[in-house]
Amino acid sequence: MNQQLLAGYAPTPVTARMENHGNSMLKVAMQSGQDLFARTGSMVAYEGFVQYEPNPPAVRQMASQWLTGEGAPLMKCSGDGLLYLADYGADVVCVNLAGDSLSVNGTNLLAFDAHLQWGVQRVKGMAKFAGQGLFNVGISGTGWVALTSRGTPIVVDCGRGEDETYVDPDALVAWSTSLKMKGKRSFKASSMIGRGSGEAYQLGFSGQGFVVVQPSEDSTDRLRARG
Repeated sequence: MNQQLLAGYAPTPVTARMENHGNSMLKVAMQSGQDLFARTGSMVAYEGFVQYEPNPPAVRQMASQWLTGEGAPLMKCSGDGLLYLADYGADVVCVNLAGDSLSVNGTNLLAFDAHLQWGVQRVKGMAKFAGQGLFNVGISGTGWVALTSRGTPIVVDCGRGEDETYVDPDALVAWSTSLKMKGKRSFKASSMIGRGSGEAYQLGFSGQGFVVVQPSEDSTDRLRARG
């Protein structure tokens, strides 16, 4: 076998707790005492000694708010080595929180450090625009979070200008919870923005922080568990 043909796909040196291996795979440097929560079924490979605990106690505490009848969507990973995660070829985005707080669409959450504070939360003010409540996962503290995106996402820094940033909720991946948020109806643009035959709606963000938007409208259950 010509090893040179495979050289470009070999693991790269570890430079951070979480980092990309290509666009669609996450590499996590696992160490004892630094546990990880990851989406159930997302492990594709590992090196060293890594253990998995499905439906850990910390997740069961959130189960009544999260479950869709398919089981808890997170597993606890612990041990020493390199862990590789992926989600059906979706793009992976690594975020290093430094005392920050992030609100993440549950379907776009791939992994996060277990020591971070987290919980399922309702996004206020959405029901009257979307016709239904919107639940996200709130994560805060200092540590790493890995998100997935259906295609290469755009990360908008909302603090660079005075204009508000408007996003289709079905394309929204995550946002800084320090941002101010409001809903907006749009009748004239209903054929161009959003989904459905009725009025379109968007979420407006302003202040200091960022918004992650994917180039795909995901209208599935935002906290649906992966089997």
